[in-house]
Amino acid sequence: MIQLIPAIDIIDGKCVRLSQGDYSRQKTYNDNPLEVAKSFQDHGITRLHLVDLDGAKAQHIVNHKVLENIATHTNLTIDFGGGLKTDDDLRIAFESGASMITGGSIAVKNPNQFLSWLNQYGSDKIILGADAKDKKIAVTGWLENTDCQLLDFLADYIGKGVSQVICTDIAKDGMLQGPSTALYQEILAAHPTLWLIASGGVSNMNDIIELDAAGVPAVIFGKAIYEGNITLKEIEQSIVNCR
Repeated sequence: MIQLIPAIDIIDGKCVRLSQGDYSRQKTYNDNPLEVAKSFQDHGITRLHLVDLDGAKAQHIVNHKVLENIATHTNLTIDFGGGLKTDDDLRIAFESGASMITGGSIAVKNPNQFLSWLNQYGSDKIILGADAKDKKIAVTGWLENTDCQLLDFLADYIGKGVSQVICTDIAKDGMLQGPSTALYQEILAAHPTLWLIASGGVSNMNDIIELDAAGVPAVIFGKAIYEGNITLKEIEQSIVNCR
């Protein structure tokens, strides 16, 4: 069964969602991210994707206190990302309770730094963030597009030891129009042992079932929960059915 990973995106300490990574298209869903995280845990979720959107824009960790609060008061395995650029950012993230971190922009702009983290912490702790629009990598909270081809980018880093990738199709993110299943199938056909985490576009449980049938190991979703398209009861039942 595909692993279900809900997302909490943070701006000003609040739980928000953007549409297609656009900061001007922001909607706040809850002022208390811990409350949201606890509700996920109460319904059987074991892993959380926590994104520091302030950090992504500022290019350094900002919302580490939110991370610390959730890590202290839940048992969730937390993957944390957004603005991690320096060894000190990573130290703060791990000391604040992150089990894993995701590096996206840093892997494009400073590959030596990213690879040093991969070598120091291991591929079980360092996830490659591959955010793409039209199969080209975007960075800095999706504010910058690059000419870097997604598939080449992935092949290069997988060859250097990356084993976990979060791949987000920016055109799909926050739009509730379905995931880029064909893209994920293309990636897995080239890298069948990759722990690929699909992100973007999930609108309902049928989308998750589709990704599962396509062999995608894990999925991140957010807006579908916050808009009520996927209920916590549905998530709980899905987890129970797979035990």
